[in-house]
Amino acid sequence: MLVADDQPDVLEALRWLLTGEGYEPEFVSSTEAVMERLRLKPFDLLLMDLNYSRDTTSGREGLDLIPQVRAHDPSMPIVVMTGWGSVDTAVEAMRRGARSFVQKPWEDVTLLEILQREIDEAQAMRRRDAKQQKEFEDARMIQRGLLPTAMPQTSAVQLASSWRPANGVGGDCFDALTFPGGGVGITIADVAGKGVPAALLMSNLQAAVRAFAQEGAAPSAVTTSVNRLLCRNMAAGRFITFCYARLDVAAGRLTYANAGHNPPMLVHADGRIETLVPGGTVLGVFAESAYEQGEFRIGRGDRLVLYTDGITEGRNPAGDEFTEERLAASAVSHRGLPAEEMLAAMLADVEAFNSGAYEDDATLIVAAL
Repeated sequence: MLVADDQPDVLEALRWLLTGEGYEPEFVSSTEAVMERLRLKPFDLLLMDLNYSRDTTSGREGLDLIPQVRAHDPSMPIVVMTGWGSVDTAVEAMRRGARSFVQKPWEDVTLLEILQREIDEAQAMRRRDAKQQKEFEDARMIQRGLLPTAMPQTSAVQLASSWRPANGVGGDCFDALTFPGGGVGITIADVAGKGVPAALLMSNLQAAVRAFAQEGAAPSAVTTSVNRLLCRNMAAGRFITFCYARLDVAAGRLTYANAGHNPPMLVHADGRIETLVPGGTVLGVFAESAYEQGEFRIGRGDRLVLYTDGITEGRNPAGDEFTEERLAASAVSHRGLPAEEMLAAMLADVEAFNSGAYEDDATLIVAAL
């Protein structure tokens, strides 16, 4: 494996740990050296710090390196190291293509577990045979069966959704719930990672949400309970971004809790946009995390747009991202359409930009009041 960090004491500690466990590590101390070494020979895994001497706090050098590594070797797993309290940076690293993260100072057992798991999964993927491919297809069908085949409709809320896994089995998850009092609950989530492990986490998340999201349960309480449950079952180095929004049309109120997910957009009938910004960290990392609850007034003609980063980070041939700003402009432009038509029009805008090629799982949901 290739190990990148600019701190000599960290490299020495990793040298003793990894060689003692039978690994064959090679060490570099800069992002430039990472690409130089990768061009010389293949590696089974890259373990890399996000902060280097020229940029010791934001992780920008490390974050910018990840897409370069992924373009060079799409199948090689990347595990990033980040300091305590830098979970947001780790989330961004995973979105750019890292497979797992470990927090400094690390626990040897946890680090070794993550490294071996990622190497094993990558090697298994490389040697996947016809039997494994069949199982993969079965998992895709099971996953699709867990998601709503048709979104529920009420007299007050129309719902429309689009789910496009980038590789057959994906980590995007969504659901819609209706309540006796006329309320509608919508969840959207993005499980870190790809393939069958992400699909299994998705099914666990969905079951937990349906268990806790009962009539009268506040979104913040639901999110806190789901997080606590997931922390007991989550594999080390994985997490889930999640948002739960509840529409109570009779009361003219939208309440929500956002656990590190891309902020959904509440598009008012007059074109104003309010965003459901995160009020807590991602799910599955800290069992005692608390989640703030946000609230907005809603009325007839409003639209709620929920999405995953596969929509906003889709690229055009020049390499530019679609961005949240373009998505917001599309939502405002088509806000007068019914839910299904608005969804179709927004997807047309996205695919006119990215030529219909999605690099990541992409989910888009429209709720029309």
